[in-house]
Amino acid sequence: MISIQVKNLSKSFGKTKAVNDVSFDVYKGRIFGLLGPNGAGKTTTIRMINHIIPQDTGEIIINGLQVGPRTQKMIGYMPEERGLYKKMKVGEQLMYLAQLKGLNKTDAKKKIVYWLRRFDAYDWHSKVVGELSKGMSQKIQFIATIVHDPDIYIFDEPFSGLDPINSELLKQIIIELRQNGKTILFSTHRMEQVEQMCDDICLFNNGKVVITGNLRKIKKDFGKNTVLIEFDGDPGFLDELDDVRINNRSTNFAEIRILNGLDHQTILKKAMDKTEINKFQLVEPSLNEIFISTVGEDNIKNKEALLS
Repeated sequence: MISIQVKNLSKSFGKTKAVNDVSFDVYKGRIFGLLGPNGAGKTTTIRMINHIIPQDTGEIIINGLQVGPRTQKMIGYMPEERGLYKKMKVGEQLMYLAQLKGLNKTDAKKKIVYWLRRFDAYDWHSKVVGELSKGMSQKIQFIATIVHDPDIYIFDEPFSGLDPINSELLKQIIIELRQNGKTILFSTHRMEQVEQMCDDICLFNNGKVVITGNLRKIKKDFGKNTVLIEFDGDPGFLDELDDVRINNRSTNFAEIRILNGLDHQTILKKAMDKTEINKFQLVEPSLNEIFISTVGEDNIKNKEALLS
C-alpha cells in the first residue's frame, strides 16, 4: 500500500526551479530516504508534502487523499529548523503540542512520560527549553513529533546535532516505528544512516530525481565495481592507478571505484608490488559512492550544457 504518492511535482521561487517534475512513491511500513546535496529540492518537497507551501503543478496524495489540512493530521513532522518555544518548560511544551495534535490531557501525559524516560530525559521535564543544549532540544523536538502516534513520520535531518550514542538511539526508535507499521520519510546527509535503515531512497539533484527505488536493487544494479583494500606498506601505488576514483583513502586503507572497465586484478598486482595485502574485496558500491558518482556526473553534464 502506498502512503505518499508524489506525481510530477514542481515548484519555482521566482526564476529558480526548486523542484522540477518530481515523482516517487513511499510505501506503508517502510523507511524512505530523501537524499541530495544542499539546494537539491528536498526540503521544498517535504514542505509541499506537509501542506506548508503549495505546489505549482503536480499532485500529492496521502493515504488516498489529496494533500491538505486533513492529511496534515496524519503526519508527525520534524522540520530541519527546530520550532520549540524557548521560554516554555519542556513538560509544558510537550503537553501543549500533544494536545494541539488531538490527544487528551491524560493520554498526552502518559505518552510524554514514556518518551522522556525512553530518551533518559525525564529530569528535563521542568527545565526551560532555552536552557537545553542543541542535542537535548533535538530529542525534545523528536518526542513532540511522535508523541501523538501518527501514521506517517517525516523527519528533515533528524540526526543533526546528536552525538553517536543518541544517534544510535534515534535510529533504533525509527526502526521500531517501522516495525509497528508506521511509514517514515526522512532526509539526511548521513549516508551510513541511510544504508543501515532505509528500504527505499530517492536521490535529488538540481531539483530533479536522479535515482529512486529499492536501495538493495539500486546497489545491485550498480554492480560490484568497488574495491576495498587494506594493506601495509607504501600507499604510492594508489597514485599510479588509472581509470579509478579513490574514496575514503587513509594510511592503510582505500575504497576504489573502478571506471571504464578496468580489470580489478590490475589494482591487485600494483598493490602487491609495493605492499603486503591484508584484505582485497570486490564489492557493491557504498551509498556514499553511488551518491558521489551519480550527483557528480549529473553536475558535470549540467555544467557542460551551460557551456555549450
